[in-house]
Amino acid sequence: MNYDTLKSIFFKLEPETAHKVAEKTLSISDCVFPGLYSAVAKNCIVTDTALSQNLLGASFLNPVGIAGGFDKNATMVRPLAAFGFGHVEFGTVTPKAQEGNAKPRLFRLIEEESIQNAMGFNNEGEGAVSARVGRLYPFAIPLFANIGKNKITPNEEAIKDYENLVVKFNEICDCFVINVSSPNTPNLRELQEESFIKELFARLLPIAKKPIIFKIAPDMAESKAVQICKTAVESGAKGVIVNNTSIDYSLSKSANLQNFGGLSGKVIAKRSRELFKAVASELYGKTVLIASGGIDSAEEAYSRIKSGANLVQIYTSFIFKGPSIAKRINEGILKLLKEDNFASIGEAVGCEIKNKI
Repeated sequence: MNYDTLKSIFFKLEPETAHKVAEKTLSISDCVFPGLYSAVAKNCIVTDTALSQNLLGASFLNPVGIAGGFDKNATMVRPLAAFGFGHVEFGTVTPKAQEGNAKPRLFRLIEEESIQNAMGFNNEGEGAVSARVGRLYPFAIPLFANIGKNKITPNEEAIKDYENLVVKFNEICDCFVINVSSPNTPNLRELQEESFIKELFARLLPIAKKPIIFKIAPDMAESKAVQICKTAVESGAKGVIVNNTSIDYSLSKSANLQNFGGLSGKVIAKRSRELFKAVASELYGKTVLIASGGIDSAEEAYSRIKSGANLVQIYTSFIFKGPSIAKRINEGILKLLKEDNFASIGEAVGCEIKNKI
């Protein structure tokens, strides 16, 4: 059965139901059919040294990762690796388990190949997720722990939540991703301020054993985004992810558009691309830059790489284009590298910036 047929079946279900069915299927398939994911990996993983990089103290076989939010509870790490992703970001994980926001909270904008979600950090909590990840780690590819505060935790006490999570996952991840950019936890984005960022890193760096990455929202002026990212890097962040979902609803013309939740997918591609370029113009060569938002093809991924991205992440395009998306992007990047006479991805990263110097 090809993915278009499978998608037509899944798209008859409510989006969150479809995700749960897919999650359950992926999480148990290897037990039901031993060796299944080994066979999938042989077909989906693109192995070429031209794509490999050593970053953040870890080895990345390719630049394409799955963004946080898709595998909230780290139940799909093994199948996602088998599908050819170069890293998996699980979470967002909070200290205490929480249900998230009221349903319905996930919507397909099918004609725009986009998603609107208002999930609200629904997850099983640090205990359950860390136990699951602990059984896997160390893993074949780098694992990023996306961590956030509980909804009931007031902003003035938020750092305690991040401290608890760092201690909990210190030995079972390769990087931390600080999530203060989701639009679906009340007042969370208010923490995207320089004073909080400085205090956060001052508290986390002494206890963190793994690099910390800072993730920003797209809904701010480029100058502010650049300054926030610069502050994070100067405070100790080893990487920056640009960007999370958008709450600029003017980006979509879908009849299914809601007046709450964050947009992801093609509708935010242009904004994400422009914001990434602005941040990269300031921070290229100073930190690891990770591009996210509307990436659905090798051409789009390669554009971000040439703009300065060491890594790229996808989410929504996985839903619309299927589990072979990482393979297709990686094969396409190899072709584009060859066309540009680059021997490796490292030569392509930031080439547009280098050419301007």
